[in-house]
Formats: sequence, C-alpha cells, structure tokens
Amino acid sequence: MSSHLIRSDLVPILTGYLLVMVILAIGLLVQRRRAAAGLPQGRAAAAGRGGRGWPGLLRHIAADVAGGYLLLMIVVVAYYYGVARVGSDFLASAVTGSALLLAISLPVFVLASWWNWHRTRPRDTAAGQPRAAGGKPGSRSK
Repeated sequence: MSSHLIRSDLVPILTGYLLVMVILAIGLLVQRRRAAAGLPQGRAAAAGRGGRGWPGLLRHIAADVAGGYLLLMIVVVAYYYGVARVGSDFLASAVTGSALLLAISLPVFVLASWWNWHRTRPRDTAAGQPRAAGGKPGSRSK
C-alpha cells in the first residue's frame, strides 16, 4: 500500500513542485539579469505603455488573476487525467471551487496590490503634479 501511495501521490506532487520551483528560479534569474543590465522590467515597461495609475494597476491584477486561475485549472485537469481518475464530478467541483476560492481571495489581493503600488510609486507625482525644481511636491516656482 505505501509503495502505491508513493507512486500515485508523492511522485506527481514532488514533480509538480520541482517544476514550479525551477520555473520560478529561471524567472528570478532573468529578472535579476535584466535589472543588472539596466533593461526595463516586464512587457509593459519594455513597450513604454500602460504601467501607470489605476488602469495599469487593474490590468496587472486582471493578468495575475486570469493567469493564476488558468495555471490552476491546467494543474487540476492534468492531475485528473494523469493521476486521480476519480468521478466525473471532480472537474466540475474543481472549476467551481477554485472560482469560489478566487472570489474570496480577490478582495485581499486587490488591497495588497493597491498597498504595494501606493507604497512604491514615485512620490514626485503622488498628488498628480510634477515636482518643481528645488521645491516641494506641488509647489510652483515664480
């Protein structure tokens, strides 16, 4: 029983975990190399568009949510067809249960993303006005 459990559960879980960690490590390595070379980070920065203000934040959140849900569904379907072979209700429950989990966690993710965006945005344009030379934000030189 234990050797079957290892083959049917532990090996696929460890394989998936290792694949995810390798992909994350490659992404981190690429990001650090781009930063060290002084290149823009991400597609929006490279294209020079869409990364500012509320529209950029909302686009970022929507892309993260859609990509994360799609990746989760790929993993669930691969597990269903490759390992589990359980009843047909499994896929329907996985799709609806994951959507419910997403709906519950989305407000927290939006608040955390907004807080991070608010905390790291440039202070010179915090009030929507550029900083005058040598002055305080929003001050005007005469």
